[in-house]
Formats: sequence, C-alpha cells, structure tokens
Amino acid sequence: MPTEERAGRATYWRVFGHGPRPALAIHCSLAHSGAWTSVAERLDDRVALTAFDLPGHSKSAAWDGDDFLTEATLIASSFVDGPVDLIGHSFGAVVALRLAIAQPETVRTLTLVEPVLFAAARGFPEWDEHAALMAEFDAALAERRITAAAAEFTRVWGTGVRWEDMNAENRSDLVERIGLIAAGDTALFEDSGGILLPDALESLAMPVLLIRGDRSPAIIERIAEEIAARLPDVGVATVPGAGHMAPITHPDEVAGLIGVNLDRG
Repeated sequence: MPTEERAGRATYWRVFGHGPRPALAIHCSLAHSGAWTSVAERLDDRVALTAFDLPGHSKSAAWDGDDFLTEATLIASSFVDGPVDLIGHSFGAVVALRLAIAQPETVRTLTLVEPVLFAAARGFPEWDEHAALMAEFDAALAERRITAAAAEFTRVWGTGVRWEDMNAENRSDLVERIGLIAAGDTALFEDSGGILLPDALESLAMPVLLIRGDRSPAIIERIAEEIAARLPDVGVATVPGAGHMAPITHPDEVAGLIGVNLDRG
C-alpha cells in the first residue's frame, strides 16, 4: 500500500480484508500497522480494515517533535470519511478515544484494547505501583542507556518473549524507536488531549468495548474501570492468559471480542 501525505505527514498505510464495513485500527507505540495482521485475518469477511504506521514508526515519516497525540489523531481522522468501526491498542486506543470524542458521528463502534491513559488512574494505588514498576525504565531512558531502556520497557509491555531471545532486527528496531515512548507522556500522564474532561467520555453514545489481558500491569484494569464508569454504552472483557500485547499473542480472542462489538453496532 502507499506512503502518502496525510495531515501534512508522509504516512504509510495498508488495508486488510474485504468486508462490507470500513474499519480503522491504530497500533501501539513501537509497533507498526502490520501488528494488526492476525486480528484482521480473522475479521476479513466482516470489515475492510485500514491500518497506518504512527509518526516515527516503520515506513511513516519521522516524528518532528509536534504534539504526538494531536499529530496521530489528525492522521487517523484523514482516513475517516464516513461511519467506521474504530479500533485502537495501547497508545493507539488513546488516539482512538481522542478521535471518537472529536467526531463521534463518524464512529459506529469503538473497541479499545488496553488503553494506556494513565491519568485516569491518578490518585489510586495503581498509580504509585506503576511508577515503581517503570522506575528502571525511566532511569535508563533519562541516562540515555537506550538499549537498557528498550529491554526494560519490553519486559513490562512486550509479548512475553525475553529480550535475549528476540532476534537482532527486532531488538534494533526497539532501540531505535524507544525515545518515542516519552513523546506520549503529556497525553498519557497529564491528559493533554482532554479525554478525561467533564462530559467528554459521557458524550460517546456508540457501543464501546474495553479489552484487557489478565496478565497486564494492574494499572490497566484501573484505567479500564475508570473509563468504563463514564461511558453510556460499554462492555469490558478480559482475555485469560494475555498480557499487554493481546492483539499479537491472542488474536483469536481479540478478534472474537471485536466481532461482538461489531454486532452491537
């Protein structure tokens, strides 16, 4: 598929499937549009699923330092020209939420896999637990020990494959992009996108499904609970045995749950 200018940025995108309903999927930080392959294959008769590479990821142009969430949301919006089934994972789920709040009339259903809107957990014990969990990563990144930072981030948020067991190309890609994690900090920890403002989540009338893995960090459950409590039409599902990267490690379950939400729309 092409690399073309979207919202002023050179953006690579691809389309999976041939179903009658258009869908848009937004991947997590450090991944790429191909991360949706296994999930999309299981939905290919139901949706035509567009996925793009976030700025600075894979075949899209490098991130230039602008507000990362806003830039990603504008690019996502450029793929929406009518009602879509919107799907996001991790940081991509936060982008999906921002987009749905900005233009709810274009979103038929919204599926959020492990949204990492950490600000939703502020004031809860999980907030402090998460800070402790990420302390080694934060220190390594601050000290420019990039390889150590990438290895530590993968330990917490990866597929479960040990850093030492990953192939050299994958490790190199993660080291090259690990600085992009900090690009989302104001959006994720301070809610710069205003997702948690009064009445923002409450305005989303479309069917929403929150999916999490039962082996994910505890803060993910807290985030899901806090978001779900404010949505008018919401379901929450847990994938047994899955961690944060459920779309890759458990595509059958994730695709099945997305299908359930499609039926609701």
